[in-house]
Amino acid sequence: MTPVWLVLPDPFSSRLFFDTGIVEYLRQSLGSSLELIMESDAEAWAERVPGARVTERPELVSAPVPLYEKVWRRADMWLDRRVGFYPLSLRHSLRHGFHRQRMRPGHSNWFLDPTLAGPLPRWSRLDPLMAHWHYGRLRYVPRLLRERLRRERPAIVLANLQMHSVVPFVIAARRYGLPLIGHIASWDHTVGKGIVAPYARRYIVQNSVMRSDLVRYHGIEAERIVATGWPQTDVFHRSRPRSEFATALQRLGLDPTDRTVMVMGNTPTNAPYETNFVNRLVGWWKQNGREHFSLLFRPHPRDSEWRERFAAALSEPNTAVQEPSFGDLETLAVLLQHCDAVVTNAGTILLDALANDRPAVCTLWDEGAPPGESWAVKNVSGEHYKPLFDSNAFYRATCFDEVVAGIERALRRPGELAAERARVVSLVLGEIDGRAAERVTEAIVSAVA
Repeated sequence: MTPVWLVLPDPFSSRLFFDTGIVEYLRQSLGSSLELIMESDAEAWAERVPGARVTERPELVSAPVPLYEKVWRRADMWLDRRVGFYPLSLRHSLRHGFHRQRMRPGHSNWFLDPTLAGPLPRWSRLDPLMAHWHYGRLRYVPRLLRERLRRERPAIVLANLQMHSVVPFVIAARRYGLPLIGHIASWDHTVGKGIVAPYARRYIVQNSVMRSDLVRYHGIEAERIVATGWPQTDVFHRSRPRSEFATALQRLGLDPTDRTVMVMGNTPTNAPYETNFVNRLVGWWKQNGREHFSLLFRPHPRDSEWRERFAAALSEPNTAVQEPSFGDLETLAVLLQHCDAVVTNAGTILLDALANDRPAVCTLWDEGAPPGESWAVKNVSGEHYKPLFDSNAFYRATCFDEVVAGIERALRRPGELAAERARVVSLVLGEIDGRAAERVTEAIVSAVA
């Protein structure tokens, strides 16, 4: 059987492929021919699949090389910064207007820093020439990686096709004629999260909107695209008993007999004034809401400053702050199936809340920000948000009083927007039947075969 390399280049991809069961399904289908190529956190994930073949990606790309390869590598890096992945991705976004409102020089999210578009004029006729070099035979591919690929000739499955770190795998697959399967990692990635290599045998997306985006914006033929639904909804599809929710709350020091409002955090990059909102919400709750519900804060998994940003909630009785983690999707499912309301500014967690039929409040202003700052609105203003924000599936809050009103309305009338929640979830997330991970697996295995 053809060897298959599953490349998991970031924690979000690892969480999705492990927690939804895709890795286990692939093991059942492919057996010992499956090998996991992971980042330096491989050991923690690999413990879930004992006996699986695992290679850490740094082992393939960081081995010592002779002098001539160092020169080649340095030249390749110099060109890449000027005409490679990020210049092509930024030029693509600027041409189509993706995230135009959020872009600013020096942004810590490199997909939002227009200065990374490179020094060349933004003439559209230059992009094919840049792409020709970017995916061309002159690119540097680390020695150990190319030796193993040339010797083993595996099919390559990229769990996140739109990452700078996977470019050597794309180049090598093209150079050696290896099957390439690309998974588009999330619903927003087709419109502003990087260019899409046009050489994959199969592209896996979650819905028809993403399929249309690949055709319209990236020139991918529709017959190479498979829409599977969103595997994360498989985790939400299975009902959990209320007792699991009670146990989770008790571990966090909350009373499971109280109503629970979950407040979902964004990253410090996307929500620099989130601390002000947390402080005000906790202050209001102490005066007006303590007797009516408890507060559970869930910082973003990439929030390394969470103890400082959520400090106001760490010492109050009947409030709790979860420690950020990439590995607790099961806990998230339990909480979202039974909490009473969700407050958030981040689009994906808003979708998760709607998928679990939770009343939700979306914050659309920055508490305590200087005049002219509008991070919250920009966070949810991309092209991919239009179907969601054209709906009436959640309550919008453009000031703190509207957050309070939204929470009170959600607690008082939880079923008010249920029909609209179901409609927009079906539109954006695709079919929800608990089998999306199986369909992803089938798409991969059939493409390899």
